[in-house]
Amino acid sequence: MSFLACRVFQDVVQDKKQIHARVIEMNDSELSAGEVLVAVEYSGINYKDALAVTGRGKILRSYPLNAGIDLAGTVLESSSPAVAVGQRVLVNGCGLGEAQDGGLAQRARVPADWIIPLPAGLSAAQAMTLGTAGFTAALCLHRMLENHQSKDKGPIVVTGATGGVGSVAVALFASQGYEVIALSGRPEHHDYLRQLGASEVCTLADLKLGDRPLEAGRFGGIVDNVGGQQLAKLIAHVNLWGNVACVGLADSEQLPTTVFPLILRGVSLLGVSSANCPMPLRKQIWQKLGAEWRIPFERIFTETVALRHVIPACNDLLDRKRLGRTIVDCR
Repeated sequence: MSFLACRVFQDVVQDKKQIHARVIEMNDSELSAGEVLVAVEYSGINYKDALAVTGRGKILRSYPLNAGIDLAGTVLESSSPAVAVGQRVLVNGCGLGEAQDGGLAQRARVPADWIIPLPAGLSAAQAMTLGTAGFTAALCLHRMLENHQSKDKGPIVVTGATGGVGSVAVALFASQGYEVIALSGRPEHHDYLRQLGASEVCTLADLKLGDRPLEAGRFGGIVDNVGGQQLAKLIAHVNLWGNVACVGLADSEQLPTTVFPLILRGVSLLGVSSANCPMPLRKQIWQKLGAEWRIPFERIFTETVALRHVIPACNDLLDRKRLGRTIVDCR
């Protein structure tokens, strides 16, 4: 049976590699190997997906390959006793849309041990409203709680707060009773961040951060999507035994800081890597996102695009023309 897929190709033109994506028709026989065939209902556009589809970043490990690191849908075929035909499932990370044909398609074949039962508290669309972005935000909360993050340490600063990870992080931490400072350079979206539960919304200039390696403690912790000099300045203001969850590099992969906050205040820098999160923990976090960590989905700005329109939407995301989460209807 034929189906639509956003497939990424690499061509060599005049000794130069050129990456381009097209929405094409494929057959099941062309998909990557795996025990489970899923009819994809919804996917989402993450930063990685946009980089892969536009060719602005090297995400895919082989070509051609269908993009999309997330999917939610129904099992069509399964040769694994652990996964039943008709089961409602999701997949995120694990190499999907990087080494394995991904979720920006109407069908995907995946290894059985990548399958996560769709939590009872989530629809397929809600699961993809979260997607890897929401899962990453929840992984930040998990890691910080493991390291004894508490509300009395002070407010949590969320950087890049209008993006996918940032939006869910603001809503998630606020729903768990934390005071949240949402940091965004887009003042036109500050009301949106307040609706998500942010106690304070500001630009970087508003915070008036210092330049010394160790500044007055003001924040209980940070969820950072940005990296670079901004993160270095924020770390210098984290209170005793606070935690910094490092997620992204929207500004820079560099971190020009010192060890002073770590050795004089006990501040912990926690790496958050969603793609290779161990499966038992992955399933545990998804179950929480459908239950005690369930966010008010109606507050997350989402735009749904058809699979045929996913390529321009990816360009818009990288050009900072999109807010919140972009969901892809693959049906």
